[in-house]
Amino acid sequence: MYRIFIIVICFAFAKALPAQSSLNNPSLSYYLPSDITYDESISTPEEVLGYVPGKWHVTHDKLVEYMRVLARQSDRITIENRGTTYEDRPLILLTITAPQNHANLDAIQANHLKLSEGNGSMNTSDMPIVVYQGFSIHGNEASGSNAALLLAYHLAAGQGDAMDELLSNAVILFDPCFNPDGLQRFAGWVNQHKSNHVNPDSYDREYDEAWPGGRTNHYWFDMNRDWLPVQLPESQARIETFHKWMPNILTDHHEMGTNATFFFQPGIPSRTHPLTPAMNQQLTREIGNYHAAELDKIGSLYYTEESYDDFYYGKGSTFPDINGSIGILFEQASSRGHAQNSDNGVLTFPFTIRNQYTAGISTLKAAVSMRKTILDYHQDFYSKARKEAGNGAIIFGDHTDAGRTDALAKILMRHHIEVRGLKNDVTKNGKIYKKDYAYVVPKNQKNSRLIKAMFEKRTTFQDSLFYDISAWTFPLAFDMDYDENASLSDGSNSKTTNTPNQVNKFQVFNSSNYAYLMPWNEYLTPKVLQKILSKELRAKVAMEQFSMNGVNYDYGTILIPVQNQTLNNQDLGIFLSKLQSENKVMFTPVNSGLTTGIDLGSRQFRALKQPKIALLIGDGINPYDAGEIWHLLDQRYDIPVTKIDLTDINRKDLSRYNTIIVPNTYGSPENEVIDQLKEWTRAGGTLIGYRSALRWMSTSKMLPLEFATSSVEAKNVSFEERSSFYGAQNIGGAIFETKLDRSHPIAFGYKDDQLPMFRNTSIFVKPAKESFRNPIQYTNHPLMSGYISEEKLEVLKGTVPFQHRNYGRGDVIGFTDNTQFRAFWYGTNKLLMNAIFFAEQM
Repeated sequence: MYRIFIIVICFAFAKALPAQSSLNNPSLSYYLPSDITYDESISTPEEVLGYVPGKWHVTHDKLVEYMRVLARQSDRITIENRGTTYEDRPLILLTITAPQNHANLDAIQANHLKLSEGNGSMNTSDMPIVVYQGFSIHGNEASGSNAALLLAYHLAAGQGDAMDELLSNAVILFDPCFNPDGLQRFAGWVNQHKSNHVNPDSYDREYDEAWPGGRTNHYWFDMNRDWLPVQLPESQARIETFHKWMPNILTDHHEMGTNATFFFQPGIPSRTHPLTPAMNQQLTREIGNYHAAELDKIGSLYYTEESYDDFYYGKGSTFPDINGSIGILFEQASSRGHAQNSDNGVLTFPFTIRNQYTAGISTLKAAVSMRKTILDYHQDFYSKARKEAGNGAIIFGDHTDAGRTDALAKILMRHHIEVRGLKNDVTKNGKIYKKDYAYVVPKNQKNSRLIKAMFEKRTTFQDSLFYDISAWTFPLAFDMDYDENASLSDGSNSKTTNTPNQVNKFQVFNSSNYAYLMPWNEYLTPKVLQKILSKELRAKVAMEQFSMNGVNYDYGTILIPVQNQTLNNQDLGIFLSKLQSENKVMFTPVNSGLTTGIDLGSRQFRALKQPKIALLIGDGINPYDAGEIWHLLDQRYDIPVTKIDLTDINRKDLSRYNTIIVPNTYGSPENEVIDQLKEWTRAGGTLIGYRSALRWMSTSKMLPLEFATSSVEAKNVSFEERSSFYGAQNIGGAIFETKLDRSHPIAFGYKDDQLPMFRNTSIFVKPAKESFRNPIQYTNHPLMSGYISEEKLEVLKGTVPFQHRNYGRGDVIGFTDNTQFRAFWYGTNKLLMNAIFFAEQM
């Protein structure tokens, strides 16, 4: 009897976990349910790829090839290309539904959108549910996109009544790869390092990606933080699809640490954003029962309501929650290759794929079973939102910077938020809003809750722990003047569809035989100055304010003399005219050097040099921070930047560059590297460091700093509570008020002496003894939005986020925090540009 029992147990285990060799070369039957037949006229993944998913990591080009094959062969599937990535890979989307639904798809879509636009009285009994299934937004979390191959095949070829019911009652927006560039990079790495006999030893090179790894997109962004800012082309295509369809469920398939199991939402209840309705979380739990049931069938372990949260609306699983949908995060323990040893045994790539595939199936089963309940919730969400919204409007703008103002308006419009131009100049609470430099956002519109989430300031929270940032107030991120109690009558009668309404102004160019002046306030002035200097034209910066012809010119005004230039008067005018119209930056012609204040020939106009920039990257550098700097210079400002690997810098001739930027570092570089940077800086270079780089820049005496610290004792804290206690001392990401000395070159281009700054570090720098060395300083009441512990807040007061010192003939500049955060923190971008262009004037 005992012997028979052992045999039965062994047989059951073997069935649940097929032999390692079979999992390294799995069969299709390992994944697919045994009770469904498949249409043999539809190609299996193996027939197109040459292998069953799981044997190799699919590259993006082969993934797209297979999806196109399915679209050709199946009348259940259509495919579209919504754009391209930075590396020109297609951003495809499959629409999967019953053939009769495809024949009536426009009407289904229009009817579905009425749920979010009506008064909540529509009958949803016969309406299909819309489900958006997306995979692998982190490229090295590849089990999602590989599972998409199998799920797409299942939906294209599966037969039977259950499949017919599913496809008749659902429209599936199928996004097989959120991050094509990252997936391609990662697949190349693990495939080229795979052994014939798969080695699960985590020390193997297959599991140790080269920097920056495959997680990110081309510019090393974590794209799962860009759903709200919408700065990247992949996000823009995805968000446009979302708002065109307003799906009821959106799933986001991820991976986590190898020793974990499988997670599905909801997350930790106390960390749900207060604007998310309680019914959203209740429905998420009910959907979770379907995930549990399907995972139970295949014997997979899982957990829920731990580790992850639903707070920051810029993540894929949380963004739907503020849009009347249900976002669901899946996290599968990662093999990060083809197989790795783990606390749960050998974790194979096919096993991870099967779990993701199973979660995809359970999502669709839940969607169809709960169809009417979820559709009614969606309708109720928008009906209540309109009733809450009230009347009135929000006004925002900066009367000195149309570019930054337009950039915020574009984000709102990408979210299908109605935005109107300003009829006439208005003043609200002492702030000036000028026509063509400000916008009005009506409160009473469909996306009123999304608007509130983007504009609100929040400083009180139910929980003190956050998976991501705790604040993202967009007008503060853009350093905008704004008022949430504006009048709708201040706006135009029709919504803006294209920013801005001031094209004609920049088409008019008046030439001069003497000089041109360019105020430094506009967002794209650094791009324009770079083009001027790269043309070997002379330009100078005003160190003081002045006025002429009834116009006041601020610190940082750029002077372009006409005489003694590489272009003659006429060609110079043509060149500047083109820059003005293309970049919406105004050049004012002047015919005399005499002013009120510093004259144009004064030594207080300082000559500028063309930046020649090197950016340190590679092991020891935070790829997010490095990528954000690269993206800013390359995409926004057209400024060339040479990326130099930190481990290879000793073999480079740094005299080619006059500026070196050091993003956030992990630890300190080798002493030889620091000595090389010292020598280069002494010779006249500008070294700009961020965040943790300030530690070694200080200890090396390049930028002597005194750091402030905080300490808190763990009193009456249990062992179970210890992680929460220490976690509450983290600054995950919040917004703080600083005071500017606008006469300092680091503050050129800012119209106010107050600047909101983002902070997610605990690096606190004490102010220098000489007050003029502290041009940016946190106020005594700095918290504007977000979470910070009382202890850390007390330390932050009066500290400084910026310092500058001369070092030999060069300059050393340090920022305690990221001024380019996730590409949407437009308000502090100019700080880095000022450091690049004006360091010698500090």
